[in-house]
Amino acid sequence: MRKLLLFFVAFCLFSSFYSKDSVNAVSIVNTWTWEKSIGGVNNPYTATPKTSGFNKKVVFTSDGRIITYKNDIEIRNSAYEIAKGIGVSDNLEHDLITFEGKTYIIEKLDNQNLTILSNNTDAARTIFKR
Repeated sequence: MRKLLLFFVAFCLFSSFYSKDSVNAVSIVNTWTWEKSIGGVNNPYTATPKTSGFNKKVVFTSDGRIITYKNDIEIRNSAYEIAKGIGVSDNLEHDLITFEGKTYIIEKLDNQNLTILSNNTDAARTIFKR
């Protein structure tokens, strides 16, 4: 009985450190291939690798770097930062990512998809696939 009580106390203690957000969190750290970009209301357009004539991929590293490749040639290597912040278009709190001097709303992030939205009034969207 004493072992059962000790097990229950230990279980309760360690379960208090459980975070549902950390279990469901998907990491941005990975290689993402550009699928398309869609312009906002002030500048409507759709760009794809086919219409632009080049492929693009970005690699987010675990040490806070983003490496950008165009046609498999590294063209940029800079820092990125993820933080909570307010979206310009809706004044709501979002996960924001800042790199190369611009801030984006992380609109969608799952195991296969990354969509970022420019955090400005035009709100152009860029879609990547894993």
